[in-house]
Amino acid sequence: MRGTWEEAKEAAARLGERLAEYAPRFAAEHDGDTARLARLVDAAAERLRAGGDVPYGHYLERPSYLSLAVVTCSPNRTLPELPCPRA
Repeated sequence: MRGTWEEAKEAAARLGERLAEYAPRFAAEHDGDTARLARLVDAAAERLRAGGDVPYGHYLERPSYLSLAVVTCSPNRTLPELPCPRA
């Protein structure tokens, strides 16, 4: 776990920072398009606000795969009884 955020927008922004960090290494050039990444971050913020989790994955230069996830708690739409982890 790399962090805990109170606001969905903040968590999505952190996800966006990580995506931007790895974008030059994405196997598919169009995956690193800045407008596309901005749309992913906006969609992540919406999903987090709705209580959903956000998993993203991208193939990088061979043989690597980037897997990033932000999970929601308080409440998580799927498992509202689970306690929130804290960093």
